[in-house]
Amino acid sequence: MTRILFLPGAGASPDFWKPVGSRLPAEWPKHYFGWPGLGDQPHDPAITSLDDLVGLVAKHMDEPVDLVAQSMGGVIAARLALALPDRVRRLVLTVTSGGVDMAGLGGSDWRASYRKSYPRAAEWITASRSSPSLPVEKITAPTLLIWGDADPISPVAVGEHLQARLPAARLHVVPGGDHDLAETHAGPVAALIAEHLG
Repeated sequence: MTRILFLPGAGASPDFWKPVGSRLPAEWPKHYFGWPGLGDQPHDPAITSLDDLVGLVAKHMDEPVDLVAQSMGGVIAARLALALPDRVRRLVLTVTSGGVDMAGLGGSDWRASYRKSYPRAAEWITASRSSPSLPVEKITAPTLLIWGDADPISPVAVGEHLQARLPAARLHVVPGGDHDLAETHAGPVAALIAEHLG
């Protein structure tokens, strides 16, 4: 069985994806990442940038995996799909930027509210408005895009933009889904993921 690596957003909790993961077949191997120094997670002096998080996940990719990612985790997943295409079997991106210009597509700036929620989070996570653009059209892995129609941080226009650029992508919009739709709409999200990865 292909192992599933679950990548949270900047909230960083390894528990974020568990409501979805628990609804997937028990025999599917799963690994839930947390991001050191982000959200409420303990700091690790070895983690000082997004590059370090990409490297952290890459260490768990000695064989092909499926990547399931939310928000900032989707940038990490997209970078890995580009750098290690033979190690990413399938990709699921939810409410992410995926390395595209969020502000230009109507995304709101999340940094002030994030800093208020997580005052001890590492400074680097809010130092920049967005991550550098990625050549996402080069991603070859079959990709499921899951968006909510009530998400101010990553509006549906971002998902539509990624669907237009990714060669093997389909977009599903969850009615009433906000930026935390993997938690609040875990049942429908898990069903979509199970179909895509099965």
